[in-house]
Amino acid sequence: MLKIGDKAPNFELPDQNGNICRLSDFAGKRVVLYFYPKDNTAGCSKQACGYGELNPQFEKNNAVVIGISKDSVASHKRFEEKYSLPFTILSDTELSAIQTYDVWHEKKMCGKVYMGVVRTTYLIDENGIIVDASDKVKAADDARQMLEKHFSIKIE
Repeated sequence: MLKIGDKAPNFELPDQNGNICRLSDFAGKRVVLYFYPKDNTAGCSKQACGYGELNPQFEKNNAVVIGISKDSVASHKRFEEKYSLPFTILSDTELSAIQTYDVWHEKKMCGKVYMGVVRTTYLIDENGIIVDASDKVKAADDARQMLEKHFSIKIE
């Protein structure tokens, strides 16, 4: 995982509509950059819906939400449409940003060892500096906790 105070590495990835998106496109805004394992799984859907529901609060505070997984553009488009997600979802099938942001690690489930994305959320300030980094993310609470901790917004 990258550290607080690091310059956030730029990336260039297609979004759910196939448009190329770069971190540098969002200079001057705060960026909530969250990495998640897979579209349409229980935890990832809860996390995405949380960000979708609270997206207006982020926008009011000069922030954008960007989700990244290794799923395809087509998968992201179906995910966006299924849950009416109002934010950018980037496809990293080559694992370029996923590896650069150090979220690709060995995982274990049911005795099976495999490589996968560790659910991680970064907050990047207007100047491209990482001001928060967490790999202890609870999917259902991530958006609310981000707003409460960094935007001083209490969500009931």
